[in-house]
Amino acid sequence: MDSELKREIIMENYLHPYNKEVVDNKKYIKVNTNNESCIDNIDLYILIENNVIKDIKFDGEACAISTSATSIMIKKLIGKTVLEVEEFIANYEKMINGEEYLKDILEEALCYDDIHRQQNRKGCALLPYKGILKALEQYKTQE
Repeated sequence: MDSELKREIIMENYLHPYNKEVVDNKKYIKVNTNNESCIDNIDLYILIENNVIKDIKFDGEACAISTSATSIMIKKLIGKTVLEVEEFIANYEKMINGEEYLKDILEEALCYDDIHRQQNRKGCALLPYKGILKALEQYKTQE
């Protein structure tokens, strides 16, 4: 993916984030995730039924990387099983850390494939995924 396409994907998802809205529904697991070193503070609302992510929404204030990463993540994870989500996140984290990963499952999230070169931005790109992992832990304890 060339740098111009990466920039377009990031900016499109920052300016027009997918599923950005507050949810007031007890069926959703709500988790907060934030970066202590900056303004990034996101609430995630995750609906999991029968081990499948049925819906994810978010709200909050965050930089372009965190907001776009959240938007892309939501599009990629809705409809996946918990196991598929864990595999996706494991590969995404490997990519962000500059390790070997499976490119074909990440699709649009590949726009962050060189972020490991910017240590201060890694936390921004990982922020929503930390929230999803928290939600999965809550879901597993509810079963």
